[in-house]
Amino acid sequence: MPCPEEELMTRLTRALLGACAVSALAVPAMAATTLTIATVNNGDMIRMQKLAEDFTAKNPDVTLEWVTLEENILRQRVTTDIATKGGQYDVVTIGNYEVPIWAKQGWLVPLDGLPADYDVEDLLPALRAALSMDGNLYAAPFYGESAMVMYRTDLAEKAGVTLGDAPTWATVLDAARKMTDKDAGISGICLRGKAGWGENMAFLSAMANSYGAAWFGPDWKPQFDGEEWKAVLNDYVSVMADAGPQGASSNGFNENLALFQQGKCAMWIDATVAASFVTDEKESTVADKVGYAQFPNKEGVDNHGNWLWSWNLAIPASTDAPDAARAFVAWATSKGYTNLVAEKEGWRAAPPGTRTSLYENADYKAAAPFAEKTLAAINAATPEKPSVKDIPYTGGQFVAIPEFQAIGTAVGQQFSAAVAGQVKPDQALTSAQQLTEREMTRAGYIK
Repeated sequence: MPCPEEELMTRLTRALLGACAVSALAVPAMAATTLTIATVNNGDMIRMQKLAEDFTAKNPDVTLEWVTLEENILRQRVTTDIATKGGQYDVVTIGNYEVPIWAKQGWLVPLDGLPADYDVEDLLPALRAALSMDGNLYAAPFYGESAMVMYRTDLAEKAGVTLGDAPTWATVLDAARKMTDKDAGISGICLRGKAGWGENMAFLSAMANSYGAAWFGPDWKPQFDGEEWKAVLNDYVSVMADAGPQGASSNGFNENLALFQQGKCAMWIDATVAASFVTDEKESTVADKVGYAQFPNKEGVDNHGNWLWSWNLAIPASTDAPDAARAFVAWATSKGYTNLVAEKEGWRAAPPGTRTSLYENADYKAAAPFAEKTLAAINAATPEKPSVKDIPYTGGQFVAIPEFQAIGTAVGQQFSAAVAGQVKPDQALTSAQQLTEREMTRAGYIK
């Protein structure tokens, strides 16, 4: 249900302020230009900054200024700036959630005029479709992902557990408790607990889908009062209490990555992009002891909860340097950039999940034991029908409506509080039901 632009900008701003290639296109001759690039503080984006001297060497009139932020803060600042046409950023890192919504509002510059060797057709079809509107690409994927189980093979063997390729939640929860070794400082499982629509609610929305739950029914009424969501949250809170790390309610992707790399976590269920970091021998103490499995499903539910996500580079319509911004986006998401990463850090570190050619590359497949499972997880994602229930929305680990940013974060705060022991799961679900129903009624979805 679309909202008028003025109303949407007001709602987004109020909600966010109150909440919480390398042969690339050369910039045409112009006066010195400074590009301000807003991005997330994860390993792939930090690597991009280190390699960006390749771009500036080819485009000496362009200076890059980086604004690198934690995921939740990035989303708040970028959304507020673009919705109010603030013009603070020339290139922004956003997800496939925002792209179609913002493109429809006219907030993004279409990525036409990319160089021929960029090869748009090489982008994975699912991502290209998610980032396009009316046949025009509005953002370029830097990396794509689904979700899967990563686990310590040595600890699984020691505990006598077998996960297999497609475990159920019963198997995973049992294995987490058996692999926990508190005396050795090893948690059986690490899951996102940090509040945020793209933090704990990304994981929990996928988990809910795999339990047969849904955010909304056909009439847009929230479903947190159903038995499926009760089972989801009780199992999640219970296993975090029994087998999770201390302070789990504050842990997001980066915090859990660090725990797994340090050998303090036996199992981690999160984004497939993490696989290259947990197998990095320079950073991970367990690089040679990692196994993989599909995102679990509830026994009897034919849905593994595969999400589809990409971090993408887009150009706000408010930029005063669209040509330079387009050149940078083309450089950072090109085949040439992938080759540059492989040259500097090896094929295992190549940004995953965006191009068909990467998964046809024998060198990459040999260097990345997780490549096949990553591609299979991405291809298995069904964002057009994420739940087995009859639902009125698309998404996967999010609901593709503008209001979801504020609602998802508010619900995430309730569920994070349940992990922290501040409220009981039933109380958190009741609060989630009430606040979501209230906001959806105000927005006009519920009549």
